[in-house]
Amino acid sequence: MLTRHRLIGLCLMAVVTAGCAGGATTTAMPVPAAAPPSVATSARLDELEHRSFDYFWDSANPANGLVPDRYPTPTFSSVAAVGFALSAYTIGAERGWVTRSAAAARTLTTLKFLRDLPQGDAPSGTAGFHGFFYHFLDMQTGLRYLTNELSTIDTTLLMAGVLSAEQYYTGADATESEIRSVADTLYRRVEWDWLADSQGLVAMGWKPEVGEYPARWLGYNEAMLLYVLGIGSPTHPLQGSAWSAWTQGYERTWRSEYGQTYLGFPPLFGHQYSHAWIDFNGIQDAYMKSKNSDYFKNSRAATYAQQAYAAQNTLGYTGYDATVFGVTACDGPGAMTLTINGTPRKFYGYAGRGMGGINTYDDGTLAPTGVVSSIAFAPDIVLPAIGTLLARYGDFLYGRYGFLDAFNPSIPDGTVVQSGRVVPGKGWVDVDYLGIDEGPIVLMIENYRSGLLWTLMRANPYIKNGLKGAGFSGGWVDTP
Repeated sequence: MLTRHRLIGLCLMAVVTAGCAGGATTTAMPVPAAAPPSVATSARLDELEHRSFDYFWDSANPANGLVPDRYPTPTFSSVAAVGFALSAYTIGAERGWVTRSAAAARTLTTLKFLRDLPQGDAPSGTAGFHGFFYHFLDMQTGLRYLTNELSTIDTTLLMAGVLSAEQYYTGADATESEIRSVADTLYRRVEWDWLADSQGLVAMGWKPEVGEYPARWLGYNEAMLLYVLGIGSPTHPLQGSAWSAWTQGYERTWRSEYGQTYLGFPPLFGHQYSHAWIDFNGIQDAYMKSKNSDYFKNSRAATYAQQAYAAQNTLGYTGYDATVFGVTACDGPGAMTLTINGTPRKFYGYAGRGMGGINTYDDGTLAPTGVVSSIAFAPDIVLPAIGTLLARYGDFLYGRYGFLDAFNPSIPDGTVVQSGRVVPGKGWVDVDYLGIDEGPIVLMIENYRSGLLWTLMRANPYIKNGLKGAGFSGGWVDTP
C-alpha cells in the first residue's frame, strides 16, 4: 500500500521549486474562446464525469460515509476526499445519476458521523481537535489512522464539501433540514484562529506528539480556500489581514515563462482546488488588481504554460506534446534511477510533481486529473487533450471510474516497478484511482458544463464574507 501525505509539505516544495522554472520567456498571448463542444464531445464528458462520480458513490463506506484515499488498493479514508464526495453527491443528484433522496441520505449519514466523532488532544481514540480533522481516518471507526497529522488544508477541503451540501439541500423535509443544521455545526466549530500566528498565517498541521507545525501556509497555492473559509467564519475567524500576510509570498513566484505571465505554482492542482468551489472569474483582491488580472485568468495562464512546457519537452520524456500534458501531484512508478535516451533519470512514487521546478519533480509521470481539472479555465486545449488521452492510452488508462491516477510512457518495457504495472510498448500505468484527484475532475467538469458548484457557493454567506474580508471586490462579490 502506498502511504502518502498529500498536501502537507507541498507548499514548502513549491517555495523551493518556484524560482527554478525553465523555458522561453515570451509575451503572453490572448486565450482564444472555445467553440461549444460537439454532441460527441459532450457525451464523452458526461461519461467521464459520471464514471468519476461513481468512484465516490461506490467506494464510500455506506455505514458512515467515509471515502477511501485510493481504490482498489485497501486504504484509510482521506477527509479531503470526503469533502469532494459531498460535493459530488450534489452533482449526481442534479444529473440524475442517483436520486436526490439517496444523495441526501448518504450526505446526512456522512455529516452526522463526522459531527459525532470524538475530538481531543489524545494521540489515539480521536478524529480531530478544535474542529479540525486528521488527514487520514480509519475507514471503519473514523478515528485517527496511525500517527498522521491533523491537517488544516484537508479539513478545509472537507469543509468546502460540507458547505456545498448546506447550500444544495434546501428542502423543508426532515433529512434536508438536518443536513443544513449539521453542516453548519461542523463548519462553525472549526477554530481557524487556533493554529494562526500573530499575522493570521495558519500552520500546516498539528500532532499531539509534537504540537503545532512551524511551517505556515504562505504564498500562492491551494490554501486560498483555507483563508477564505477562515476569514469568513462567524465563530473563530482569522483576521482579515491574514490574506495580506498570505500574499506576501507571491512576488517570488510571479513570472513570465512559456508565453504566459502569471502567479506560478509548479503542480497544477494548486491552480485548481480552490476554484472547484469558488468562482474567481471577475473578482479581484488587491494583489490581482495590481497585476490587472484575477485568479481565474491566472489558472488559465498556468494551464497554457503547462501545455507549452509539454510541447517544448526539454527533458525529452516520451509522450509529452501539446495535447498530452498535466504535471501535478500524483502516484508514480517508485523510487529508482533509469537511463532514458542515454541520460540517467530519477523516478518517484507519490510525489508533488510540477512543471518548471527542479528536474527531479518532473519524472515523465502525467496525471489525467492535471489536465482534465483545468477544463473550466481552458476548454479549447483541455477538450482535445481528453480526446488524445482516450485515443492514445484509453485501452489501459481509462476504466470503471474514469482515468486511473497516473501514467508514465517513458518507463521501458521490462522495468521492475514498485507500484502499478508496465504495459508493453506503452510504459507505466497506475492501478489505483485517488479520491483527491477524482474529485476535481467531477467538480470542474460540472463547473464547465453548468457552473453548479460555483452557483451554490456564490450564495453561501461564509464564502462571500471571507472574500470580502480578504479584500475581494467586483463581479458577483459586489452583487447582493
